[in-house]
Amino acid sequence: MPGLLAALTTFIRLLTGAAVLACALAGMAHAASLQISPVMINLRATQAATGISLQNDGDTPIYGQVRVFLWDQKGGDDVLTPTDELIASPPVMQIAPKTAQTIRLVRRSAAAAGPERQYRVLIDEVPTSAEAREGVSIKLQYSVPVFIAATAPDVAPQLAWQFFKRDGAWFLRVSNSGTLHAQIGATTLTAGGKDHELSKGLLGYALAGRQREWRLAISPALALDGALAIRANINTRPGTASGEVVAKPEPAR
Repeated sequence: MPGLLAALTTFIRLLTGAAVLACALAGMAHAASLQISPVMINLRATQAATGISLQNDGDTPIYGQVRVFLWDQKGGDDVLTPTDELIASPPVMQIAPKTAQTIRLVRRSAAAAGPERQYRVLIDEVPTSAEAREGVSIKLQYSVPVFIAATAPDVAPQLAWQFFKRDGAWFLRVSNSGTLHAQIGATTLTAGGKDHELSKGLLGYALAGRQREWRLAISPALALDGALAIRANINTRPGTASGEVVAKPEPAR
């Protein structure tokens, strides 16, 4: 009997693990069924509208909502605030299998002289009522950055790179004193003659006139001092920069 009980327990564990794996794979398949294009939007200063295409490649309908936020950065982090400066139409979506839907983004007012403005369009997939009754509460979210160009000519990012320790970990602060956002892609730090990969792909964004901080996945025991060289893709273009270590950084703006 003990042997039979042990075997039964093992079988149940295997069955449970298989069920969890099946659910995970089903979620991955469902996530892959919604294709969004473009994944980043750049509007001219005088451009009034644009669109986002949502393609359902799956075999079941997709339901969701679209929300627009003003995007800022304070204290080294992203800050999203609901806004009606940019309107998403329709704000709810129901996409049949193997079909597409276009979400229109319309500016409420005409372009005014000023700096670059940034928004985030959040597209939420929500469960059907039947799925909700079955206990499915997972909601997939997609975030599309939208930039409206500044009216001034010759805009460009101007970046300063600082490294510092907080709570026993290394952090990177990028200050952008320029007039254009910086999309920071694959980034490598060279210190002490050795390369340290900070990001294989997108690290994040440093908005115009703002600061952004990231906790780095490098060893806290790594000694950073002296000349620090940085290689990074900025707005898809490879570039180089120098960085500095700050013992006591000022609070991020």
